[in-house]
Amino acid sequence: MLLKLFTVLLAGTATAAAAQSVCSSDAQPRPVHLLERFVNADCEDCWNHPATPQAARAALVLDWIVPGSKGEDAPLSAAASNDALARLQALKRKAPARMAAVRAAAAGPAPRVRIAQGVPINDYIGTSIELKGGPPGRWRAWLLLVEALPAGTEGSPVARNLVRNAFVTGWDGRRPLYEARSMQLREGTHPSRLRLVALVEDAQGRIRGMARSECAPEGEQR
Repeated sequence: MLLKLFTVLLAGTATAAAAQSVCSSDAQPRPVHLLERFVNADCEDCWNHPATPQAARAALVLDWIVPGSKGEDAPLSAAASNDALARLQALKRKAPARMAAVRAAAAGPAPRVRIAQGVPINDYIGTSIELKGGPPGRWRAWLLLVEALPAGTEGSPVARNLVRNAFVTGWDGRRPLYEARSMQLREGTHPSRLRLVALVEDAQGRIRGMARSECAPEGEQR
């Protein structure tokens, strides 16, 4: 049943697929620089702060909302997630009282990574990640469902890629990895703005590879 559900989510019905876009990392340039911005859900002014860190051109940007001490009463609680805490732990960082930025650059050889997303159905979307060609070792891949928000959204001075859901998987590099799963859409998410991002890390937690999906009309995938 779950496999059947995922197949529907990833491929969509013929009618839905014709109206939707094909979204994958195929033919997309591989980012080599990463900026991760963390905002505490308690900090109402941090989202629209004029000094929000900005990334260099063509860098990959991720925006995380960290749960605050006020819980559901925090001004940004609707977009906060425990995934942000997991990411901070992986980075060996504490949750910021207001906001923080972490920059990184891809280093060394990396596996080939491909990501793809399907058609949103009933608050779920099918996603997949493929890894192959990497040297044997302990690898970790983050598959992130992000919502691309234009500058000005809720007063933000910069465009953002708000992380809406996350999945982490391990890999030994010995044989190709293929993971497919459905990811739930958070309340208030605009499906047309959804994209996928993959971060591939080595055993030391260093970024070795990244990918992001883009959408093209059916039959015109780049």
